[in-house]
Amino acid sequence: MRAWRRGTVWVVLAALLSGCGSSEEDSPPADERVGGVAQPEPTAEATPTAEVPPFDAVVVIEVSARLRSDRRLVVESTTNLPDHTRLQVLVEREVSGVRWQERTTVSAGAFSAGPFGPGSGLPDGDYRITVNMPPAQVQPPEVRARLGEQGENLRGPLVEASRHGLGQVVSASQRFLVGSRPRHTTDQVEVMELD
Repeated sequence: MRAWRRGTVWVVLAALLSGCGSSEEDSPPADERVGGVAQPEPTAEATPTAEVPPFDAVVVIEVSARLRSDRRLVVESTTNLPDHTRLQVLVEREVSGVRWQERTTVSAGAFSAGPFGPGSGLPDGDYRITVNMPPAQVQPPEVRARLGEQGENLRGPLVEASRHGLGQVVSASQRFLVGSRPRHTTDQVEVMELD
């Protein structure tokens, strides 16, 4: 029985070894194989090498908003930031400090966010809408390629240094009044003139 096993092992080994022998001309180099299947050589047409131009303009964000029939605020704005730039829109009621926020993305030179406010609608008063662009490190690769790894290609009055040392960021703010001007006080006040 042992002789039969030894003979079988030698036959299997011989078959395996004879199947492994092939010339280098018959098979492609190992770096051209993927998953054991030979792949064609990449052509110059298959690998695009177009460089993305850096962002070269003063940053513009035109913040605009409209009040819907349910008294909730929708922000619809335009910008020259690159498409796919991630932004955060914040609406704050100035009297109470109550805030609503939403993340959005630039598409075709515009972005929108909202509606903001409670289901019952926004009460009359002053509101501040702020649009912030987070640091370039959290932006998609195609946006980072245009803005720079630290936002170094950004310029203009809306550009400021990040508070966390992550390069340059963008912030635009606009005040809006919902309803009629609220009364500031109902108390009797005596105004004194100082010399």
